[in-house]
Amino acid sequence: MNKFVQLHLLTSYPPANLNRDDLGRPKTAMMGGANRLRISSQSLKRAWRKSETFEMAMAGHVGTRTKEMGRKVYQSLLEKGISEKKAVEWSKAIAGVFGKLKTLSKKDKDDATAETLLTELEIEQLAHFSPEEKQAIDSLIDEIAGSGNAPTEIQLDLLRKKHTAADIALFGRMLASRPDCNTEAAAQVAHAISTHKVSIEDDFFTAVDDLNSGEEDMGAGHMGETEFAAGLFYLYLCIDRELLTENLSGDAALAAKTIGALVQSAATIAPSGKQNSFASRARASYILCESGDQQPRSLSVAFLKPVGGSDILNRSIEVLEQTRQKMDAVYGDGADRIAVLNAVTGEGSLQGIIDCAAGA
Repeated sequence: MNKFVQLHLLTSYPPANLNRDDLGRPKTAMMGGANRLRISSQSLKRAWRKSETFEMAMAGHVGTRTKEMGRKVYQSLLEKGISEKKAVEWSKAIAGVFGKLKTLSKKDKDDATAETLLTELEIEQLAHFSPEEKQAIDSLIDEIAGSGNAPTEIQLDLLRKKHTAADIALFGRMLASRPDCNTEAAAQVAHAISTHKVSIEDDFFTAVDDLNSGEEDMGAGHMGETEFAAGLFYLYLCIDRELLTENLSGDAALAAKTIGALVQSAATIAPSGKQNSFASRARASYILCESGDQQPRSLSVAFLKPVGGSDILNRSIEVLEQTRQKMDAVYGDGADRIAVLNAVTGEGSLQGIIDCAAGA
């Protein structure tokens, strides 16, 4: 059946600050007694699902995660000639289906502007809307705008247990008010971690005022500092193909297409952090795809001892492959089907990885 798809990627980024902590520094983690660079799974998943690559591949099957659907409904109702009072009331009713709405205290309401009052149209927590739910909302807006009547309880049955949103099917969603419409994530994504130890460096920079002739003031127009580091990252993903198909209303072809889009995104899309400053675009130099019914396992143990030397990429590939072979030797084969892309030697292809992962 090949229930599980496991991906192991090695991607090298030049000096960058792809994923920052609360102080603006590149995120790190201690592993094997050494400081490593880290890119959070949240950062990676957002970069993938919001990429042009993923959105084009899954056109019509991508959801929208927002707190502000009530505001969008409100504006649509106003544009269709509904009075402001009714638009507010009906927008609250529609948005409230997807979560608890924000509320302002009496004091805040007394001091609030008209724009601030619209805060109460927002949901307290982010909600992920499937394409089917967005279509249902749009249809309801047209219906109530045409009739001039408030939405009924039956019309407000907008949540969908079954949908075709690839991003929701992969990464899940939680609706506190309607747990029956929750979606369990079919993809598990680890934090990417550098295979070697790192140190964060500081970049002091200045900007020159173009209209400053330098006759009186030779100084810079602006000074600043940013932090960066370079690293070769190991990333592990596990996809439950059966659960993904179930999440996509049983559409096996759509599940295969979704896996292909995710593989392509993971191999080619970098997080957007500080890209204008560092242009730290990269593609995976090595990808191992494993497909089978066997219990999944990460190969991060390969890098408990930091990789060193002047050829970190080749050494990391070697250590990863040795670890897989030794794991298979003591536990049995970790997969029924394997595909490898190695951009250093020119072996394999991205399409070969996609075919293995999608079950082609």
